[in-house]
This record gives sequence, structure tokens and C-alpha cells, in this order.
Amino acid sequence: MSRILIIDDEASMREVLRILLEKDGHEVFLAGDGVAGLAVATSQPIDLIISDVKMPRLDGVGFLAALREHGATTPVIMVTAYASSESAIQAMKHGAFDYLTKPFKVEEIKLVIRRALAEARPAPKEAPTAAPEEPALRGIIGRSPKMVELYKLISRLSAVDSMVLITGESGTGKELVARTIHYNSPRSSKPFLAINCGALGEELLESELFGHVRGSFTGAIAHKAGLFEVAGGGTVFLDEVAEMSPRLQVKLLRFLQDHAVRRVGGTEEVEVDVRIIAATNQDLKQLLQLGGFREDLYYRLNVISLEMPPLRERREDIPLLAASFLIYYAARAGHAALRLSARAVDALVAYHWPGNVRQLENVIERAAALATNEELSPEDLPPEFAAPAPETSSSLRGATPGGIHTPPGDATSLPQEVPPGGMDLEAAVARFELALMRDALVKSGWIQTRAAELLGLNRHAFRYRAKKYGLDRLIRGRNHDDV
Repeated sequence: MSRILIIDDEASMREVLRILLEKDGHEVFLAGDGVAGLAVATSQPIDLIISDVKMPRLDGVGFLAALREHGATTPVIMVTAYASSESAIQAMKHGAFDYLTKPFKVEEIKLVIRRALAEARPAPKEAPTAAPEEPALRGIIGRSPKMVELYKLISRLSAVDSMVLITGESGTGKELVARTIHYNSPRSSKPFLAINCGALGEELLESELFGHVRGSFTGAIAHKAGLFEVAGGGTVFLDEVAEMSPRLQVKLLRFLQDHAVRRVGGTEEVEVDVRIIAATNQDLKQLLQLGGFREDLYYRLNVISLEMPPLRERREDIPLLAASFLIYYAARAGHAALRLSARAVDALVAYHWPGNVRQLENVIERAAALATNEELSPEDLPPEFAAPAPETSSSLRGATPGGIHTPPGDATSLPQEVPPGGMDLEAAVARFELALMRDALVKSGWIQTRAAELLGLNRHAFRYRAKKYGLDRLIRGRNHDDV
């Protein structure tokens, strides 16, 4: 049991974290702002502090600075709903252990908490050895064959220092895997900093990554270190790296080659030792063909590749994931106990999950917030779950005998207006796209290049979509895998 202090001006967030930590056996202390938190932290032994950044009287960065002035070395995890590299940099400068953005995932914060506590205390002389089928990795949930293979690969990646490229659909947990690799690597005592390359404009992204000198552009009123410098010795996670402009791709390539950064507007180069883990939900090989991504940068980043499986390909993990999310969001919604009925679990397993784990989390959050009974039924889920597909084995729902991932509903046309109860736009478009692809294959004699021409697609785009919907297996079964 550890003694953990939670500092947050939002009562509901304090309560959520209290329930989560007490469930794991920790003793929890609460404070509503930095001033109260400082009084607690300096008056008694505390093993770990979780602090919000934006708070009245004394904010999180101010609290952290004051705590260090008192000589306390307690690890501090900063949490905020207002993510910015500036606050992250300030927190890291004052010795924050890590920096998380709300809303965070349950397993994500558990991963960081366990790592912080492990580093704050000496390891036992005889640490228990994990069973082969249960690797000593934290933060990733699942027992499906695909996840077991993923665990093994993460274990190997954590032991080396090579660059990693994580691919997979949106919402599959690419950043969580990157964090797991970092926290199980020799760099774990150094910062892990993440940035979404698609969320910022070119100039701002360049400044965030490489830093800038005062006067280099309007608003640059002081020198600023970039994330590569701040994360020195640690790991930088470049999410949606395919969204980088061609100019920044060149600059990133140079950094990867020289291991040195030059701030925007500066002349001096600073050597930096960081590990780069990149991720994308796009098909980079297709982008290479289209000229949207530099080939030399691709091969620099893709030293070791790791593909995240979509949720529909590991349905046996859905009950475990849903239960984990429900614990967190039930506490956040003020419900003492919530559980999923067998029918609700079946409905979740049968769904096709275009938004993957992130969509599942959102569904559970909604159900917990609107729950009127302790047991959740399919009627407590969004409208698309209320009318399940015809009865079949849970593990096979959402797939035809040929292996095609067919979203439930009419696959012949798109609705012309939004139904009163709402709709799943991505699922509707997917049904329409799949129907057209199957028709094109039939008319082309199941020859992919001809089917692609009928739809005005290049062969790489068609092949990507065929794999997405499981058509590739059906094509191979007909011995026409000509692409």
C-alpha cells in the first residue's frame, strides 16, 4: 500500500481517482488546490502526488516548484485538460515524473502510477517472474491471440533502443503502446512526451518540436526549448506523423540523421539523445506511391514496425475492456456499482467498432452517465446497439462466413436523412463502400486491378480497403490475388 495525494479543484475528479486508487489498496489524501496540497505534502510522508495543472490560488506548476523548494523528492504526475507543450516543459523542468492529458484512460494512469511508485522505491531482491502467457507489461488489456503476440513484440522492443513505427486504425491505442514501450525500457526514468503532428499548423509544430529563439517570429518573446530537447534521454512520440508537411519531413529526417536540433531562428545546433516512436493511421506505403510521404524518412522511422489490431479482430477482449472502463466511469458518474448484463455484453461483442477501443470507451462513458439501474442492458447503450444482429455465436458476429466484416444494416443504400434516433455515419458509409467493392469484384471476375479501375481507385487504395473489410481473404480463396 502506498500513500498517494490527489490535488484537483474538481471534486468529481478527486473522487474518481480516490475510488480507483483505494480499489488498488492505496491510502489516499485529497486537496482542492496547490496551497492545501503543499500543506499535506510537507507535513507527512507521501509516496506519490497526482496534481492538476489549472487550479485557483496555486496552480500545479507553482505547487511543484514550491514542493521542490522544500526539498521534497516525491514523484509528481501532472494532469490537465488544457494540454500545451509550455506547461509540459515547465512541469518537466521542475521535476515532474510525467504529464497526462484529460480525459485519460484508466490503464494509462495506472501504468504511470505503477512506474512512478516502482522508481521511487528500491526493487525487491526476489521479484516474482511473470508467467510466459502474462508478460510483465502494464496498461494494455487483452488476452486474445493478437494481443498475446503484441505483448511479446512490445517486450522485445522495450529491450532495444531502435525507432518504432506503430500503425493501425484510429482508436486502437497506439499512444498507450508507445508509453508501455517507454516505461519498460532503459529510458523509463526520463520523460515521455507526445505530440499530435496533425493537430498543429506547420510553423507551430516546428516550434513545438525544435524550439525557437527570441524574436524568430511574431510572439516569440523568449527562448524556448522544443520537445526533443526537453525529453533528452527519454522518448518522443510523434502521433499522426504522416500529417507532417514536406518541409518538416525534411527537417525531421535531418534530426534523425544528425541527432541534433537547431531552434527556429537560431544558428547553434544542440546534440540530443531521444528515442523516437512514431504512429499513423494512414497507409504509408500508399502515401509513398502518391508522393505524400518521403521514402527516406519512411525507412528511417520504420526500423521496427508494430501493427495495432482493430477491435473487431479481437472481440474476445471486449468484455474485459468494457468492464475496466465501467469501473472508472461509474465512479466518475457517482454510481456506487454498475455492471453489464449478459445481453449488453453480447451486444458489445457483436458490434463492428469502426472507432475501435476509443469508441468502446465513449460508449461505456455514455452508458455510465445516463444509467438509471445498476445493471446496464442493451437499451442503455446507443441506438445502434438496441437492435442486435440475428442470433449467432458472439465470437462470429459482425463477420460473414467468408470472413467479410459487414456492419449491420442495409448495405445497398445510404439514408437520405438522419433518423430521429441518430445514426452511425461511419458504419453507413462503410456498408455502402463494401457493397460497391463487392459488386465491382463480381463484375470484374474477382480480379482486383479491374475492380479498382471500375471504382476509379489505384491498386494500393483498393487493396487497403479490401484488407480493411476482410475482402482480401475471400479474394485469395478464389485464387485471384493478382495485386
